[in-house]
Amino acid sequence: MPRIALIHALSHSVEPINTVMDCEWPEATRMNLLDDSLSADLASSGHGLDAAMHRRFLDLAGYAAGTGAEAILFTCSAFGSCIEDVARHYPQLPVLKPNEAMIADALHADGPLGLIATFAPTLASMPAEFPAGVDIRCALAEGALEALDAGDVHRHDALIAEQAARLHASGCRTICLAQFSMARARRACERIDSRMRVLTTVHSAVFELKRRLAQRKN
Repeated sequence: MPRIALIHALSHSVEPINTVMDCEWPEATRMNLLDDSLSADLASSGHGLDAAMHRRFLDLAGYAAGTGAEAILFTCSAFGSCIEDVARHYPQLPVLKPNEAMIADALHADGPLGLIATFAPTLASMPAEFPAGVDIRCALAEGALEALDAGDVHRHDALIAEQAARLHASGCRTICLAQFSMARARRACERIDSRMRVLTTVHSAVFELKRRLAQRKN
């Protein structure tokens, strides 16, 4: 059975990915690594994704690889260049950024894409990962992450759905939920309009990781 390392920067990312793995890839062996200081340090340091942050990601990946992991999935979307650095250091392993599979899925959309985040640095880093020329309309669901921290999941989902409705009204027919912790809000967003496609990083990442491992074995 494949051994998959799931590396988290937010505790809220752990449950969504494991739930989808249970449903879509139950035969995989999982290891969950959580460093919940990563996001707080990024937000407070003022140094961005500097050399020290890159080293932390390499250390986490090194530990995962040392346990025999056959693939690594990072679940926090604000650390793109750090994850790319890991992929360069471990070319023998599929190393997946949390959002890259969803971005590939989103490119089949007709018209502008709506991108919603609950963590502001994500909206500073993630749009650049889309191909040039893609019409991306961003929205920050302010207060949603704090609501989730407080255990108010209904307010969390409602604040995200509120932004999805605003983006839908502006012409977006595909909505991308930028963070793993947001996956639980998908149904609330889908209720806005059944014709609107709502993509989550969680589902796209699991299917893409399965595809990459199967491709390597063929």
